[in-house]
Amino acid sequence: MTPYFFGYGSLVNRDTHSYPDAHPAQLVGWRRAWVRSAAFDRIFLSVTLDPETTISGLIAAVPDADWAALDARETGYARLSSGGAVQHPLTPAPDIAHYAVPVSQQGHTTANTIILSYLDVVVQGFLREFGEDGVQAFFDTTDGWDTPILNDRAAPQYPRHKVLTKAETALVDHHLNRLSARVE
Repeated sequence: MTPYFFGYGSLVNRDTHSYPDAHPAQLVGWRRAWVRSAAFDRIFLSVTLDPETTISGLIAAVPDADWAALDARETGYARLSSGGAVQHPLTPAPDIAHYAVPVSQQGHTTANTIILSYLDVVVQGFLREFGEDGVQAFFDTTDGWDTPILNDRAAPQYPRHKVLTKAETALVDHHLNRLSARVE
C-alpha cells in the first residue's frame, strides 16, 4: 500500500510540491513550534508532543514509497511514524509519517529569526485548505511567536516562496500583530 506523509507547515501549500492524492487531515496529540536547529543553524517549524492539542495539515501520497526526495526536502528533520494519530478520510488507512526536528538537534543558533517568506507560504496554504478560521487555528496551535521574524518579502530567502495577494499578506500581518510578534 502507498504510504502518505502528514504536512503541517509549507507542505500544506500544494503549490510547494507535486505529491498526489492530497487531503486535509489532523494530527492528534501534537502541537507546532518554532525550534532552533543547532545542526543546521536555522529556525524550523516543527511539532512537539502535546496530548491536549490537535493540529490541521495535509496528507499526500508518497508514490512507490520513494521517500528520498521528501527526506531531502525535509533535511534537518527526522521522519516519524504517525501511527494512528492522523485523522483522515482514507480507507483503508495507509501508513502515515510526519517530520519533526529531533530534540537532540535543537539548541542555540546564530540564525535567530523566523523567515517571513516561509511563514507567508505556510499561511497561504492554510488559507486555501482551511479558510480564515484555519489560519487562526494555525497561529493559535503554534508556539514560539516570541521569536523575531525577519521581513524578507522584498528579497525572499525561502527557496519555495510564493507571491501572496494583498489580502493574504494582510491576513498574515493581522495575526502577527494580534500575537504581538516582532517583525524586523
